[in-house]
Amino acid sequence: MSGSNDKDLPSQDELDQMSKEELVTLGTNLDGVEIIHRADRYPEPGTGVEKRAERQVAIWLTVSGISALACFVIFIWNHWEFALPGSDNYWRYTLNTPLLGITFGVSILAIGIAMVVFTKKFTPAEISVQDRHDGEGAGSSEVDRKTIGAELSDSLESSTLPRRKMIIGSGLFAFGSLALTGVVAGLGGFIKNPWADGKRSPLWMTHWAPEYNEADPTETVFLRRDTGNPYQVTLVRPEDLDAGGMETVFPWRVSDGLGETEHSRHLLLEGVRYVSNPVMLIRLRPEDAARATKRKGQENFNYGDYFAYTKVCSHLGCPTSLYEQRTNRILCPCHQSQFDALEYGKPIFGPAARALAQLPLTVNDQGYLVAAGDFAEPVGPAFWERRS
Repeated sequence: MSGSNDKDLPSQDELDQMSKEELVTLGTNLDGVEIIHRADRYPEPGTGVEKRAERQVAIWLTVSGISALACFVIFIWNHWEFALPGSDNYWRYTLNTPLLGITFGVSILAIGIAMVVFTKKFTPAEISVQDRHDGEGAGSSEVDRKTIGAELSDSLESSTLPRRKMIIGSGLFAFGSLALTGVVAGLGGFIKNPWADGKRSPLWMTHWAPEYNEADPTETVFLRRDTGNPYQVTLVRPEDLDAGGMETVFPWRVSDGLGETEHSRHLLLEGVRYVSNPVMLIRLRPEDAARATKRKGQENFNYGDYFAYTKVCSHLGCPTSLYEQRTNRILCPCHQSQFDALEYGKPIFGPAARALAQLPLTVNDQGYLVAAGDFAEPVGPAFWERRS
């Protein structure tokens, strides 16, 4: 900028005496900018066209503010806890997340549209040509600081924003509402203590733990198929899967019932919907099972050639729903992490850094596959309190 030797730079006294217009002209000259054309959008203030343009910007900002407030109301007062189909709050629960996304997204989109409309309607029409500068590595001089300040001030005034009271008011409403919603959403996660239940907190204990049922901590936890009907219970026997096969299973207790009551239907639906419940049951081929590497302390977690791993990816919690029989790899489709089913679910590719938690298996006296306990470590991604 002002480092060019072929320009006569004014002294400090001369800079102090210059008007804003003179500083703007000096700044553009120092930047090698030639303004070929510049004209105000509305040479005559207060015309109908100008007022309509101002209302357009104000309307979009108002839409943004209303959408942000709607998001705030939904976040605070809508029913977000799980609700069964047919219950009073089912649709409020089902639509909670989509409505939050739509209202927050509309708020941001409306602000963007308002900024575009304002730029097109009120910023002076200008065509400028600037010489290319090579970086000289020196800091800005006093001349540069003075002139750039004048240029920014001129840009603000020429945009006519300071006298657009309607736009300023609606803009404060939009940005204030959006900021309020963002702050409340950010603080929302701190209101409910995830460790309120101690060792029974959801991040430590899953529904596979026998002690999850406080009424009977010794109750057997069966492996249940998902038949597509959440109220139908089909259990798994060792002979049900072919060698090299895989199936997703869920926990079920006799006390969960068969859907005879509303409470039973709630437990059955929760069994196949709860985030940490899905488990990938894999029956390795005999030759593969013979060379499987087991994790220290988990040598008896498998039952013969049956191995069970959580479907919650240890990277970001996506479902590891793909199993490649030929290579015995478990794949997460979200970020392409891959885990070796022959080596305790160890990550071998992608961003995941932890092995998939393995569920201990056994067979009861009725010949059904059952859980021999809960996972030995938390399932899913890392969190502050996790040490494994």
